[in-house]
Amino acid sequence: MMLQQTQTATVIPYFAAFLKRFPNVTALARADRAEVLRMWAGLGYYRRAHHLHDAARHVAFELDGKFPDTVEGLLKLPGVGRYSAGAIASIAFNRRAPILDGNVKRVLARLVASTASPDAPAEVQRLWSLAEDILPQRNCGAFNQALMDLGATICTPKSPRCDACPLTKECAAFRQGVVASIPKPRQRAAVRRQPMVCLLIVAGDHVLVSQRADRGLWAGTWTPPAVDDVGGDAHAIARDALPATILRRMTQLAPCGSVQHQLTHRAVTFAVHTATAPRIRVPAKFRWLPLAERKTLPTAFRKVVALLEEPMPKRSRRAS
Repeated sequence: MMLQQTQTATVIPYFAAFLKRFPNVTALARADRAEVLRMWAGLGYYRRAHHLHDAARHVAFELDGKFPDTVEGLLKLPGVGRYSAGAIASIAFNRRAPILDGNVKRVLARLVASTASPDAPAEVQRLWSLAEDILPQRNCGAFNQALMDLGATICTPKSPRCDACPLTKECAAFRQGVVASIPKPRQRAAVRRQPMVCLLIVAGDHVLVSQRADRGLWAGTWTPPAVDDVGGDAHAIARDALPATILRRMTQLAPCGSVQHQLTHRAVTFAVHTATAPRIRVPAKFRWLPLAERKTLPTAFRKVVALLEEPMPKRSRRAS
């Protein structure tokens, strides 16, 4: 689940820390959602963490802790699609199940010299059928991992190492000299620009955070209050975003700088405003986060909080 949309080198330390905290499916199922998201902070695509937690609860509480070992059973788990089900079934349980991720798509498309778009429904179905046809009867997990590694390390999108490829004799694209043009390039989705306003309410060595909605950007995580900038001033936004107890006792908001954060299809720009307040009791969905624990925030908001440490004229930060 962590490897979806995220590189292996990035995942490894998160994977180790996650398993240390949640060593089995029951431990994960019994954990609070906020803690699961805290352990996920920085990996992005937070919907994966929600799905993983829901899947653990389903296994622990509805399946008596018995993990599904077939593609059909795995597909019933939240967040598990056809690729994930095939990968888990073949690698964890040695079931004869095909996989089709981005790397495998590329390997198979070159193998048959397909010039179709790799995301066209008919092509996807064709590649799934091919992935199943070439599966051996045994050691399917090792075979699938080899396909993924072949695409990741040798049959790469650019400068593929055909001289080191074990499939050169079978590869139609190699024979035809068209490896570099397969698969057909995807059309990039337009990047949407999204302005937001973020409020940093500071009480000594703590900052006010609120829990975001279960859907949307940074779903379910705890962050400094941040909302879409629809043209209102920061004071009007604060009246809607902050508890009344804080509004009555905080200092006047002042511009603090800006942060740009690039998501897959969005370029988010935060206009950051700050104020101080006493660390008083706050209602549910709000809490005071020690600044020493800022690493539990999503990456964009770590950069936002870092503005507090910079001289005022230099307070502008890019996050990627």
